[in-house]
Amino acid sequence: MTKKLQSITNKTAPVLAIAVAVLIWYIVCDREVVPAYMLPSPASVVKAFCDNFSIMMKQAAVTLQESVYGLVIGIILAFLVATLMDRFSFLYKALYPLLVITQTIPTIAIAPLLVLWMGFGMAPKITLVVITTFFPITIGLLGGFRSVDTDAIHLMQAMGANRLQIFRYVKMPNAMGEFFSGLRISASYAVVSAVVSEWLGGFEGLGVYMTRVKKAYAFDKMFAVIIFISVISLLLMLVIDVIEKISMPWAKIKENQNETN
Repeated sequence: MTKKLQSITNKTAPVLAIAVAVLIWYIVCDREVVPAYMLPSPASVVKAFCDNFSIMMKQAAVTLQESVYGLVIGIILAFLVATLMDRFSFLYKALYPLLVITQTIPTIAIAPLLVLWMGFGMAPKITLVVITTFFPITIGLLGGFRSVDTDAIHLMQAMGANRLQIFRYVKMPNAMGEFFSGLRISASYAVVSAVVSEWLGGFEGLGVYMTRVKKAYAFDKMFAVIIFISVISLLLMLVIDVIEKISMPWAKIKENQNETN
């Protein structure tokens, strides 16, 4: 009974937190603590969201395309690099510091350079998404590969398993949890990176739309598109959660066993 109550509490807590935040927002606007032109009310934001939904959907299609393309390429590159770094220790020692250093460079500083080098098309947006999503996935996979129980590897070797079989049946399943953790982070990074790149140079996308409404001082539309971007990121993370449950049925079994115990 206690565990069920805890589960219900965990699910309702985020909803309550959002409700409290919206209530505070409403009170601040209603009491005119902040001028309306600087902080639009929740009602005006909802109205702007509904009125401009079709326009935002059209722009979101471009941003999503850039995000998904970049995320898929980032996953492929991360898998290849993490596998090679796990296989060859000298590659791990050589590349790991470089991976860490690349994360100290702000995304906002890379984006203008990519636009200058690649133009205003889709290429710089996809490239920026690849750069920002590559690191979390690579680190997640590496952590999973390197945390494998050595006894399990020795057992597989004693049974005559080759490197590929050990990788497939021991290392890869062990890394799946951390891979999806990194992928969840990367999914939100992908959308944000695409929007940032669109801010600095582009013809379509939610970032371009945000720039236009900002110049028009339409802050209700600005808040609406910010909320829309957050919803898109949350939906992507939800899709990843579903894929994770399908790909890792053993994790659900363990979770159920822990709940019963």
